[in-house]
Amino acid sequence: MAGLIDFSQPSLWLSAASIAFNPTFWNIAARQEYHNKVITKLFRGNSLYGCYALAITIFTLGIIRDAIYERALRHQPTHPALLAPWITAASIGLIASGNILVLTSMYALGITGTYLGDYFGILMDEMVTGFPFNITSSPMYDGSALSFLGTALWFGKPAGILLTGLVWVAYRVALRFEDPFTAEIFRKRERERKDAGKKQL
Repeated sequence: MAGLIDFSQPSLWLSAASIAFNPTFWNIAARQEYHNKVITKLFRGNSLYGCYALAITIFTLGIIRDAIYERALRHQPTHPALLAPWITAASIGLIASGNILVLTSMYALGITGTYLGDYFGILMDEMVTGFPFNITSSPMYDGSALSFLGTALWFGKPAGILLTGLVWVAYRVALRFEDPFTAEIFRKRERERKDAGKKQL
């Protein structure tokens, strides 16, 4: 790693911290909302407004994280091998693919589906299984990781590849908490629907 990554740069560590912070923050905030309605209470019982507020917060934190990441890359050594034309072409493909996954996922889920609306009790009628969810079960996370990697290759920065690895790990950890919890939320709704149907009979 010597000469490839400048670990003395504060911007590298700040970028790593922001990458780890974001999914940690939104998981804690969402859990607090689900169990204690913390955000909804801030908006006088309006869960939709609370979800929109969390969406704006997460989106803003993402922009800040990306800006810190790009700044960190500019402070890092460039490796000549990563400046080959075919790698530059690959970086464009990765960034484009990543953005397609992220944007189509947001389109399929809508704002509340994308930004943890299920923790607010705002559930979609059914799980989305079409594109891009027929490509990957977590297109937002995978698309974001692809964009990080593409950006690292575009600038020819080994440090960016390392930070992309951290992005992937942070999202995999987040999914360990999110997927089972979200699945249980939908199972609970189905149980409630069945109970309601039995009462009507």
